[in-house]
Amino acid sequence: MRLQRYLAQCGVASRRACEDIIKEGRVSVNGTTAIIGATIDPEHDEVILDGARVHVDQDWYVLMNKPRGVVTTAKDTHGRSTVMDLVSSIPVRVYPVGRLDKDTEGALIFTNDGELANRLMHPSREVPKTYEALVKGIVSNKALDQLRTGVELEDGITAPAKVRLVARNNEETMLQLILTEGKKREVKRMCDAVGHPVQLLTRTAFAGITTKGLAPGHWRKLTLAELDHLREITNMADDA
Repeated sequence: MRLQRYLAQCGVASRRACEDIIKEGRVSVNGTTAIIGATIDPEHDEVILDGARVHVDQDWYVLMNKPRGVVTTAKDTHGRSTVMDLVSSIPVRVYPVGRLDKDTEGALIFTNDGELANRLMHPSREVPKTYEALVKGIVSNKALDQLRTGVELEDGITAPAKVRLVARNNEETMLQLILTEGKKREVKRMCDAVGHPVQLLTRTAFAGITTKGLAPGHWRKLTLAELDHLREITNMADDA
């Protein structure tokens, strides 16, 4: 296996970024500084990056910045691109925690830890999701108050949301909304209900974990601090 492919499978970075890491002389194989084009046997060779051994983890926890135009499904009968295509280099099968609409960009967690995934998706956990919504029209203070206190939808009144006006002009308004519910297409339906249809929607953070610095279509492994945070808010740390 090509060394850069192995590093990518271990979650170090994208394959292209791993090539740069090898060029910088930060990787050794069996004690010898590696070069581009090197191949390894993952079962027998020792790969070291910045002094620490690199290996494929059994449990994977990944944050993706989902791009627009990609559907959140394992397989699409219409032949459209799916989020699973973007994590195909991960050596184990991971699944998205929840979903984002095709035309929505942003933070999407993937894992093969079913227990954590189920807890994060359970309504009782009230996991916060942060969105930026570009909506049509000038949003009034009255409409902002409606969003903050709860909006009547066909499946009930929404829970109170934290809403902040980011910017507005004569035609559009940018809002930040933090929701703890998991109603289907909730942000779009809320904004529609107060007379301001969503034109662009981005989820900038999931449970406080942001996509800052992560380009659309790219993913990274969660840090230990981020993983500990998810376990804490779902009470997994207490149950361990």
